[in-house]
Amino acid sequence: MPLTGSSSLDPSDPPLVSAPRSMLLADVVHDRVRRAIIDGQYPDGARLPGENDLARQFDVSRPVIRAALKRLRGEGLVISRQGSGSYVAAPGEPKSLAFQPVETIADLQRCYEFRLTIEPAAAALAATRHSEGQLAEIAKFLGFLRDATQRRSHREDADFGFHLAITSASNNQYFETSMRALKDHIAVGMKFHGLSLQSVRGGLDHVLDEHNAIFDAIRTGQAEAARETMLSHVTGSRDRLFEGRLLDLSAR
Repeated sequence: MPLTGSSSLDPSDPPLVSAPRSMLLADVVHDRVRRAIIDGQYPDGARLPGENDLARQFDVSRPVIRAALKRLRGEGLVISRQGSGSYVAAPGEPKSLAFQPVETIADLQRCYEFRLTIEPAAAALAATRHSEGQLAEIAKFLGFLRDATQRRSHREDADFGFHLAITSASNNQYFETSMRALKDHIAVGMKFHGLSLQSVRGGLDHVLDEHNAIFDAIRTGQAEAARETMLSHVTGSRDRLFEGRLLDLSAR
């Protein structure tokens, strides 16, 4: 969906006028510009077209464009430079959402509980919404995991990248932003989980199979299979880490 030059919207995109009444035009513009950034049509540091150019391309008013750009700035995807325009932000983690650090085993268990609510849903959406670029990003991290498994090791960075890429492919920024904010928390669990896999015969291969199953479900557009395979994977990760002995988190 090119946004540069005089090109119009991709014909595969629904017309703005067909959006549900509850969806503001700014939401539609935001989603399409955001998708172009994530797909790499605008590299890090690239200047976006000016407000007038974007307004003409989307056939909307400048206030609509400003509202969409404001949301992108709030998500950390776009920055504004006085007198110069809007640019794709350089690499860095969004700071709009943060959680307290993991300090106890109970915190780690709660992190898994939260992941179990968002990641299966994100995987299901990714199965039906992903672009080819987003699918390639998931496949890239799966390749890193496969290489690590062949070396009988586990890469926490590739593991997290795989899961983050799936939330990105859901094309719902709330899933992705939550995952980015949880990066350090998830890394704790993935580190200990990776160590435990290396001490169990066939553990690394089994988890790679789980990742492959998630990817295949997303690649083939099977939303419910993506949901179930992700649910099974994250649940299995938690249970392997806690060895089936979950804490009682009831208020005392």
